[in-house]
Amino acid sequence: MVSISDVARHAGVSPTTVSHALSGKRKVSDQVRERVRTAMAELNYVPTRAAQSLALGKTSVLALVVPDVAIEYFAELAKGIESVAMERGYNMILATTGFDSGRESRYLEMIASRAVDGLIYASGAAVGEKAREALRGPLPVILVDEEIEGEVGLPTIVSDNEVGGRLVAEHLLALGHRSVLEIQGAHAPVTSVLRSTGFASVWSQAGGRVATTSGDYSAEGGRAAFEPYAEAVAAGEITAVFAHNDLMALGAIAALHDHGLEVPRDVSVVGFDDMTLSRYTTPSLTTVRQDTLELGTLAARTLLDALDSGVPLVPGRIALPVQLIVRGSTGEARR
Repeated sequence: MVSISDVARHAGVSPTTVSHALSGKRKVSDQVRERVRTAMAELNYVPTRAAQSLALGKTSVLALVVPDVAIEYFAELAKGIESVAMERGYNMILATTGFDSGRESRYLEMIASRAVDGLIYASGAAVGEKAREALRGPLPVILVDEEIEGEVGLPTIVSDNEVGGRLVAEHLLALGHRSVLEIQGAHAPVTSVLRSTGFASVWSQAGGRVATTSGDYSAEGGRAAFEPYAEAVAAGEITAVFAHNDLMALGAIAALHDHGLEVPRDVSVVGFDDMTLSRYTTPSLTTVRQDTLELGTLAARTLLDALDSGVPLVPGRIALPVQLIVRGSTGEARR
């Protein structure tokens, strides 16, 4: 296998000079550069990816940080980003944080110091100062799925969470519900706050009552968040549950079944995301559909357009439309 040292001997220069000729970061005379190119051609030398990256001033690698690809939502997001990256000649590295803010900070610091061209960041935990410092660095960054309070300088692509909350409230009110348990996201991420804001803007005007709790976006988190309110549901004091993602909604349905309560006869349940599984549960889940694949593809296109054109990313917020999908888990409030 031909090495950079072989090229250097053939061209009559040092290996360092060959590196400089490839990278263009140090001045090399046109005559020496041509000797290096001739030697490479005669020896059929193919530069390593690292050498090519130096020569081009880019790595053609994107980094994606998500909480957990075992959750379908984030797997779909990654799928959209990767498909665009591959079409455009880029590779993607994936970091999963497990909703752990310390782990998330370590990943961000590592990515900021390594050779990637840009970062797409889907926050899953409370963002600490170390993570914010990494996001404010020179690396081009796009936020997707989640907004970070105070980071207005970063381009952000999300779903219209506030509208989604309003759609849920309108649907439940139309079915005669006036008392709801709302299972919000733990640590009050901006997406969850906006879903609550949209829901409350409609619900409160109709004089509806709401009890709030929170879960960690897992099915078990939804089950645990529901448990303290089981008696109120059984007594008819709460007739609907609005969970801020489908997994928590499905966890709440499991808890309802444990207590001998039927969905939607005794209580209606609404989720948010429209996971594939939500269509095949019994009953199937009424939910707010996000176009997760489009979130990923739009984030990737926006970042790659900036990288390939050399034009810096423009701060701003894009909110993609959402849609209420009515299925079997909601029905008229019992009288």
